[in-house]
Amino acid sequence: MGCFTGDDRYLSNLEISNRTGLARPTVSRLTYTLTKTGHLHRDDASGEYRLAAKVLEIGFGALAAVNVIERSSETMDRICGGPNPYITVALAERSGNRAVYLATSRSRQAVSLTMAVGSRLPLFYSGIGRAILVGESEENRQKILREGIAEFPEQKHRMEQSIEEALRDYTTYGYCTSFGAWKAEINSIAAPVRSLDGTSIYGLNIGGPSFLVSPQVLHGSYGVTLLEAAAELGGRS
Repeated sequence: MGCFTGDDRYLSNLEISNRTGLARPTVSRLTYTLTKTGHLHRDDASGEYRLAAKVLEIGFGALAAVNVIERSSETMDRICGGPNPYITVALAERSGNRAVYLATSRSRQAVSLTMAVGSRLPLFYSGIGRAILVGESEENRQKILREGIAEFPEQKHRMEQSIEEALRDYTTYGYCTSFGAWKAEINSIAAPVRSLDGTSIYGLNIGGPSFLVSPQVLHGSYGVTLLEAAAELGGRS
């Protein structure tokens, strides 16, 4: 689809082949498939193709991610300036059965958590992963659970229990917790954040080393802060 420029309305299979370097039979199969999936529209009279509305979903999804990352930077830095000097704040999005960090902000102490952008955390056991799960619809959550069980069948009961705990936390606090559930040395609380266009669910996490950041500190000093930050970035899901 990158062969379409701003000046193009319709392209033939031959033009797409010339621009991409792909053989015409390959292009024909691709345009046929993309028409079926709704990414291309075929003009019956000319047999040429133009980009269809579904392509916009890809662009809007990417724009939504960029938007929330840009807006989150100041908010996350402000949280790190709070009362506990060992806090790490992160924003993540789901990728399969993992939560992937999109942005992080660390407090001033060297012993704060050092996970960087691109770090992958278990979706079902980390606070930030649990926040993403509770932000999903029940239908999507069950689909994700089935995918998780298919990948790790031996963890079926643990995953189901983790979702129950996440939903219970969300009902009680408005956010999820993970006090040693992923790693014994890490405590965190996290809330779901929906992108402004409503297409994506992110997790916003506040956490730190368990021997320096206790559950009491997270609930008492950062619970309200987390909810306010989630509302600021997109609102509760």
